[in-house]
Amino acid sequence: MTSQWIEVVNPWDLSPVGRVAQRPWAQIDAWLEQAHQQVRQVQPKRPMHQRIAILEAIIKQMQGQSGELALLIASEGGKPLMDAQVEVARAIDGVRLCIEELGHLAGAQIPMDRTAAGAGRSAYSLKEPIGVVVAVSAFNHPLNLIVHQVAPAIAVGCPIVVKPAATTPLCCERFVQFAHQAGLAVEELLYAPCDNDTAERMVTDPRVAFFSFIGSARVGWMLRSKLAPGTRCALEHGGAAPVIVDASADLATVLPALLKGGFYHAGQVCVSVQRVFAHHTIARQLAEQLASAAQALKVGNAVEADTEVGPLITPREVARVASWVSDAVDQGGELLCGGKVITTSGVSEATAYAPTVVWDPPASATLSQNEVFGPVVAVFPYSDLAQAIAQANALPYAFQAACFSQDVAVVNQVVAGIDASAVMINDHTAFRVDWMPFAGRRHSGYGVGGIGHTMADMTQDKLVVQRSEP
Repeated sequence: MTSQWIEVVNPWDLSPVGRVAQRPWAQIDAWLEQAHQQVRQVQPKRPMHQRIAILEAIIKQMQGQSGELALLIASEGGKPLMDAQVEVARAIDGVRLCIEELGHLAGAQIPMDRTAAGAGRSAYSLKEPIGVVVAVSAFNHPLNLIVHQVAPAIAVGCPIVVKPAATTPLCCERFVQFAHQAGLAVEELLYAPCDNDTAERMVTDPRVAFFSFIGSARVGWMLRSKLAPGTRCALEHGGAAPVIVDASADLATVLPALLKGGFYHAGQVCVSVQRVFAHHTIARQLAEQLASAAQALKVGNAVEADTEVGPLITPREVARVASWVSDAVDQGGELLCGGKVITTSGVSEATAYAPTVVWDPPASATLSQNEVFGPVVAVFPYSDLAQAIAQANALPYAFQAACFSQDVAVVNQVVAGIDASAVMINDHTAFRVDWMPFAGRRHSGYGVGGIGHTMADMTQDKLVVQRSEP
């Protein structure tokens, strides 16, 4: 990265993919002022039918370029092409969902005559756009995350400035182009790749009404602490997703689910399977079968059609994951597969990490304590279910969790006891559809994501109370 340009590379072989110009603060400042003044004007805002037409036009453009978008996701983000194609379809559905949710985003009638004090009055509420939105996004779903942050703002009528991840700015740029070509004015949506100092200045500006952040807990909580008074926010961080596998579980169901949930996008997912607590009667068998299946996954360049696991986003992340696995093994964990860095021909640094399964690393290991955000799954045997739940809850992160069991009593105990915002039964922790609430507890986030929930966050209620003539 230079002071003027962000150079984008394929994380597999570090070959150039593109470049984008960074926005200086002066340009962002001018846009914020223009957007702020637009929000404060009394004149009618863009009507709903026009916003729907813009979203429909965006959908048509995305459908027409779906193949190019999938290749762009794979090229700049390292997500295997087969998964990138799914992301494009999901992103298109996400824009469509914004249109559908507009039909449900409405005010309400408020009964006033419950006591004599309210008699003779009628009341109703209106939904209004909250104001200027700033969105800071992450690299791991470079198109779909942008849809989740930007399309809801378009739908409800908020001007928005979006900063993509520095490693994956091209999908965001393409989506913004679609929006402008669909009829959204530049002053309604600004594409703002920028350096960290400029981003912090933008986020904490008092003209910002709502801040949407997807990224690390360290950065998210820091920025929240600096928000101007009155700025609302939603933070989506990561977790260290726990899975409990009971002795009654069907391993034929468990294994493919854990394989996908743990190694999808090389584990670079905020709810990726990381900690599997399996009953001691089946734990070793489960771990060895998972390791055997993980070894068979093809690691390679994400743009190749048969690649199942791509690179990590930067060589620095490869080195970090490798050090965590080494630490876990040095402290007594057993390496069942993987544990190897992968260096691409012609590249001096390792860019990928082999899918890895570690047996029973100690609780003190970094791998047991923090979100690995890489293709590593740890399997822990347990004898007592309550103890396994306590281990699952021991970290300061709480996002999605899972339980595999055919025993209703076990399922009920896990659902009641585990600290998670969502519990998947007989499915992996990374399952999600975009209309469900998606939220991290404790260190894992603040607020509730999901298309409809984000649209609600980007609006505010205005109550109208009318006194009738006597």
